[in-house]
Amino acid sequence: MELGFAGSPPTAEGCFHVLTTILVIALPILTALCIYHDYKAFLSLGPGGTPSTPLGYLKVKTLSFISLRHPLRPLPIPPHFRPQKGYLDFLPTRSGPRPLVAGIAPQRQQTQRSSEKMYSQLVSRMRSHAQDPANLLLERTSCFEKNSSGLFASSPITRTCGGEICHAHPSDGSLHLTLHPADAKIMLESGWGERHPLAKGGWFRRFVPREFVLIYAPRTEEDLNVVMQIVAASIWWVSGVDVNADAAAGGRRRSADAAAIGQAMEESECWACKAHACGTGVKKMMGSA
Repeated sequence: MELGFAGSPPTAEGCFHVLTTILVIALPILTALCIYHDYKAFLSLGPGGTPSTPLGYLKVKTLSFISLRHPLRPLPIPPHFRPQKGYLDFLPTRSGPRPLVAGIAPQRQQTQRSSEKMYSQLVSRMRSHAQDPANLLLERTSCFEKNSSGLFASSPITRTCGGEICHAHPSDGSLHLTLHPADAKIMLESGWGERHPLAKGGWFRRFVPREFVLIYAPRTEEDLNVVMQIVAASIWWVSGVDVNADAAAGGRRRSADAAAIGQAMEESECWACKAHACGTGVKKMMGSA
């Protein structure tokens, strides 16, 4: 008596067709799930310079393919650049590992965020610079973020969006600001921040300056003191004013480097004024962002 089988064993070709069918069905579903979770992560960064919409998400994802790949690598300083030296001489090394940073626009810190009290102290010290008439500064809605406030130079010598110097992010306590390349190098090497993913210069100037950086949120009083040194360097770079100089002696007026900075920036295109509608209304830095 012979034993029979209900069917023939599956062939290699049959297995291939089954796998192909499974992939055809599963891949769109998996792709849709990945896009959905990535979009949710984009929304979780909060409001910023890019609208929190599917179109805004698509714009940011497109830019991510051509964004800066090495945000911790200092920007080179051309030999003809004047002044060659920045505002800072030294910064202490930041303690602990670097925080996790996500996003492009908005770009936000995911770990080691500032406490509410520390953020309030940061805002208070930034606002004090704007309240001192000798510093020639203004507090306005950020031209880059449009949902937070920042410091602006009343008569900028470095071209940024509407003369914006810096702005702080209430959601995490980090800051965006513009620095002289030499100061950015000191800041990067001592671990206090990183370059913005779009700070590549050239065509990317329509988004942010080539010298645009993210400064990590202060965690302690010591951190805050260092961050305010970096803010002072940004004020000097954009406005030419040294906020740490003696106002009684006239030191807070334009520094001796202001003319050299202005001359170095003369050839730069006015990229931001065409690309952004810069806010002119004065709003508090504690506003939601």
